[in-house]
Order: sequence, then structure tokens, then C-alpha cells
Amino acid sequence: MTIENQEVRRLQVGTLKLEIHPNRKAAGEAAAQAVARAIRQSSSSGRDVAVIFAAAASQIETLHALTAMPDLSWKQVLGFHMDSYVALPEDHPASFIHFLRQHLTQRVAMKEFFGIDGNAPDPELACRDYAEKLRAANPQLCLAGIGENGHLAFNDPPEADFNDPLDVKIVQLDNVTRQQQVAEGWFKSLEDVPKSAITLTVPALLRVQKLIASVPGSRKAEIIRRVVEEPISTNCPATILRTHPDATVFLDAESGAELDARTLAHAAV
Repeated sequence: MTIENQEVRRLQVGTLKLEIHPNRKAAGEAAAQAVARAIRQSSSSGRDVAVIFAAAASQIETLHALTAMPDLSWKQVLGFHMDSYVALPEDHPASFIHFLRQHLTQRVAMKEFFGIDGNAPDPELACRDYAEKLRAANPQLCLAGIGENGHLAFNDPPEADFNDPLDVKIVQLDNVTRQQQVAEGWFKSLEDVPKSAITLTVPALLRVQKLIASVPGSRKAEIIRRVVEEPISTNCPATILRTHPDATVFLDAESGAELDARTLAHAAV
């Protein structure tokens, strides 16, 4: 584990890199620059670039900075997203398709975007079809977040499986995740939050060559400490990022606040 004391603090735990920026906007812009570099590098061969996008409040600054770059070409980008509520209308403000239209697909002209259909009449078939599309595209880049319970996509601790045989599956959401959606303003009450979702699994995410996670805000400080400090396990699914060969987490001062010297000294690497 290494750490540099600069205005931008850079740490490494296992193979996982973390950057702590002064504020949310700076962290989002830094993540966007990293995404843009990865897209340019992957598209330089002339081939299409498959990118998985997260839909969450944590992604707003990153997506706004990314889609505002005038010199970034999207014509070779194939877009996917990582999860979707089951049986939530697409025009609902909390719908992930709605979010990505607002913050991504209506702002740039990517080659194609493949959405998860959470309202499909046969959700299991929708999972299989989406898994086939993912396998065919072989995504090279993933923009991720980390939930307050450590989830990646909607792989909450009770559902996360580091050896999951599936790439896409239906999961039941735990109350920590559902309450987070209320706290972020997407729903008025816990009863309004759907109880199930379609999600990419942990192995499907870990196969992606490069992971860039944007995790700002004070509500994420504790879970970031746990990601760094705890043994790798599904009790905190995001700890598995410490095994990925090319994963970087972009934090602001608030989300990195609990990464003090004592925590870093006792980190389980």
C-alpha cells in the first residue's frame, strides 16, 4: 500500500488505486478525464468501444464533464448500463434509463446504446438476452459507483457472489440500498422503492478491462473506509475491487474523510 500527500491524495490498496480530490466537482472531472483517455486509447485501433455506465447521483459530475468534452468522439462507443429496477416505468424520475437519457444519451451521439428492460414480460429472458449482448461486445470500460452497503451494481451483500455463474440476474434489494434511494431523493418513501432489480453480476463487472468508480459525498465515507480496511468478502462486495488489475476509485474530501493514517496503517491488503 502506498500514499502520496498532495492536494490530490493518491493511495493504493492491493491493486486498487484511489484518488481523493478537494471537492465533488474536481473528483468528477478527474474521473471523466480518465474515462476519456480510456475511450481514446481503445478506439484508436478503429474498433468499437463497449462501455458500461452506472446510473446514480454519484455519476452526475463525471457524466456532465465527460459529455461536455468537445474533442471526444462517441461514434465508436457502444453503451450498456449495469442495473435496472424491475417494473418501474421508464419515465419515472428514478428509472435508470431515464437517468441515462438525461445525463448521457441525449447529450452525446454514441453509436448505439443497449438498455436493460426492467419492464420486460419475461425478466429472466431479458437477463439472458442482455448477457448475450454483453458477451458479444466484451466491454473494455466500466463507470461504476459503490453503494452505502458496499454493493457493486445491485449486488447487495445478501446477493453478491464472487463466483456467480450468471452475468445478469434478478436480485432482491436490501433495505440499506432501498433507503439510500430515498435519502438521495429518488423516492418519497421506502415503500415506493422497488424490491427487485436486474443487475450485472460481480464476475461480469470484474471481467471488464478498466473500472473507474466515482464515489463522492459524506454518506460514502464509512463504506470507503470498509472497502480499504476489511477483508475481501461479500459482506462488503466492493472489497473485491482490490483484486482487479486496473480499477481506480475517485473520491472527494467528504467520501475520503475516514481514510486517515490509522485506517491506512491497519488496512487489510
